[in-house]
Amino acid sequence: MTAQQTSGAAGDKAAARADFVIVGGGTAGWMAAAALARFAPHKRTVLVESDAIATVGVGEATIPQIRLFNQALGLDEAEFLAATKGSFKLGVEFADWREPGHSYLHAFGPVGCAHGVLPFHHFWLRARDAGKARPLSAYSANDIAARNNRMGAPGTDFPYAYHFDAGLYAAHLRAYAETRGVTRIEGTVDHVRQDTESGDIAGLDLGDARSIDGDFFLDCTGFRGLLIELALGAGYANWADLLPCDRAVAVPCKSGGDFTPYTRSTAREAGWQWRIPLQHRIGNGYVYSSAHLSDEAAADTLLALLDGELLADPRTLKFTTGMRRRHWHRNCLALGLAAGFMEPLESTSIHLVQSAIARFLTLMPGTENTAALADEFNRQAEFEWTRIRDFLVLHYYANGRTGEAFWDERRAATLPDTLAAKLELWRAGARITREREELFTEVGWTQVLIGQGVMPDSWNPLADALPDDDLERFLEAAHRACVKTVEPMPTHHDYLGALLARTTKEVAA
Repeated sequence: MTAQQTSGAAGDKAAARADFVIVGGGTAGWMAAAALARFAPHKRTVLVESDAIATVGVGEATIPQIRLFNQALGLDEAEFLAATKGSFKLGVEFADWREPGHSYLHAFGPVGCAHGVLPFHHFWLRARDAGKARPLSAYSANDIAARNNRMGAPGTDFPYAYHFDAGLYAAHLRAYAETRGVTRIEGTVDHVRQDTESGDIAGLDLGDARSIDGDFFLDCTGFRGLLIELALGAGYANWADLLPCDRAVAVPCKSGGDFTPYTRSTAREAGWQWRIPLQHRIGNGYVYSSAHLSDEAAADTLLALLDGELLADPRTLKFTTGMRRRHWHRNCLALGLAAGFMEPLESTSIHLVQSAIARFLTLMPGTENTAALADEFNRQAEFEWTRIRDFLVLHYYANGRTGEAFWDERRAATLPDTLAAKLELWRAGARITREREELFTEVGWTQVLIGQGVMPDSWNPLADALPDDDLERFLEAAHRACVKTVEPMPTHHDYLGALLARTTKEVAA
């Protein structure tokens, strides 16, 4: 690919034109195409991709917000799960992070319930100090259900997400988008043409002498950032000092072991291993630091720990954690890996695509000057990405795996000021402040902090106003409510099977 500054199309051939030109398919490209088809049907959207260019496609775990995206498109849940070989997810288990043999769940949904003006964990900390509290997990319906391989959707207060095949999800969204007017062009981009005056992208010249011009371009070309970086030079904020893992080896295997409605993240010598159960296979991977472990050793470790027979050869991916300094630059928006990369420790990859699309729809440019819109988009994106980064750094910092070089270095690493301030507030009195609707809630931070043994020095003294007997009854009622929620639930296997069977019957009818 080369960039050329010209105000016209290449050669004498007239270029096709679109309002939105998406370069690259995969999950990011087809999520964007589907959203534009749904919410901007009056605009012409074209997606350019090549079957010869492989997508990364290892993202298979999500967080509950993906349901909002699917619902906004009007996707039927059962049809979506059937098409993507999906399963349900109630949270993420972190095994061996605090110390070998210990595990906890960062479960979706509430933990206990507030009392008066205080969150539940202040009362739990007081009761724990008196030796009268169950483990924090006993007050989470999602945690109890996950540990017992149960799944059901009794109401909107029981949040869940999905595991699914990212390639099949992209195909599902492609069918959705194309039936609603999105045009797919098979081809590779040879040249990116920029306007000589504005510097905006004017159009693309494809490898077969075709050209396409556009008003706005969405870069979904993965790590290389064909438009946002190679053509426009948006810059990259490198966070390798905070999150030094720079490799991942991924491989699918046959199903085996428990059909868990949760993702498992297990700490290893120089990183962590993921396990994601789908209907037809298990997705596995090892995210690691190449400064502490060779590619061969990482692959050997992963292959020795699979639940079932290998279904494909292992693939090694290289990455640098960070984000584009400008996600929206000139008339181009980067999505997915073109926007940056953070390891999938908390399953945020697809969510970051979803939130960027939602933000773009809110700030969609018209004929006005777009500089203010781009600035606001980038301000919001930077806040979102840096706060997610801090949450991931916490997992590494709060490890208890002594005697291993990688983990010892993570405990000793200098923290971002934003994370250090949050930890100081937590240690001083169990306070967690969620700013400007940052992604992870107070409950999520509390589960990870307590799960990894970062305990506060005290709790809010208002919790002491509750008499001892009332405190015990309050905690026990919270636990019983969770148990009552989970008791009627079928197994994850049976619940999913019944849902898919319904879809099969409806298709047959």
